[in-house]
Amino acid sequence: MKRDLLTVSSFSRAECAKIIEAAILIKKTPEAHTSALAHKTLLMLFEKPSLRTRLSFEVAMTQLGGHAIFYSVKDSPLGKKENIHDTAKCAARFVDVIAARVFNRKDVQELAQHAEVPVINMLDDFGHPCQILCDVQTIREKKGTLEGIKLAYFGDARNNVTYDLMRASALLGWTIDVACPAGNEYTPEEEVVREVERLAASSGAKVRIIHDAAEAARGADVLYTDSWMSYGIEPGKEEARKSAFLPFQVNAPLMRHAKPDAIFMNCLPAIRGMEQTADVIDGPQSVVFDQAENRLHVQKAILLFLLGKL
Repeated sequence: MKRDLLTVSSFSRAECAKIIEAAILIKKTPEAHTSALAHKTLLMLFEKPSLRTRLSFEVAMTQLGGHAIFYSVKDSPLGKKENIHDTAKCAARFVDVIAARVFNRKDVQELAQHAEVPVINMLDDFGHPCQILCDVQTIREKKGTLEGIKLAYFGDARNNVTYDLMRASALLGWTIDVACPAGNEYTPEEEVVREVERLAASSGAKVRIIHDAAEAARGADVLYTDSWMSYGIEPGKEEARKSAFLPFQVNAPLMRHAKPDAIFMNCLPAIRGMEQTADVIDGPQSVVFDQAENRLHVQKAILLFLLGKL
């Protein structure tokens, strides 16, 4: 039976761990996998642009001996000229994997429903699983373990990155404090909260949504933030968002509440002086470029897993 990756919780805890360990091995021995996906083709549907997503997937397929096709749907939106059912059915006759980076979760869900090949969510408004799996790989490398981690997230909590960070923490039995402004505009959707509560009940994870940045940072192993200005934010809302998020900026005083060996993460792109200060993102505790590099390695592992090669 074919598998899809729509959110991090598409995989079990054991499967996540298997993919992370495979990614670490592939990173160490890339030459051992140069023909692993020979004659395999990945179709990438892009409604939203991305430097790291496109580069990492194209390079991953090339280095695994396969081929990636970039297809922009910006000027020909999914479900408009041709319905998603027909797009999925046709594409699956040509390629071995379909990946999509879109605005609406329903589009990638419908692709997965109708495609007879694995579908990977490269990002939608409900999850960013490839990013978060690479984040977990980075934490595993930097901390030497995936056990007993406390992660603190700061800023906009009503977005795809936060949702999958919460899911991953709940799956892995971590403690996660999500520090954000109060109000529905900035806090996670109730559907995500309920899902994460179910996952945490099985793993023993502790997941909190709080509104005090210092409390969230206290004793953290990982401090994580994301852009305050996600795609689709109306220009007229920018100043209000800056004002709301400024108490959750990751800066040197906030870092001092965390463990001395805490690491700082941002999935990029980043704006210095907004979600974090320059001295933090460019400082010795920052791992943002190691984090970015790991997109390549974990995406190789995801592709191999979905195609039955792990």
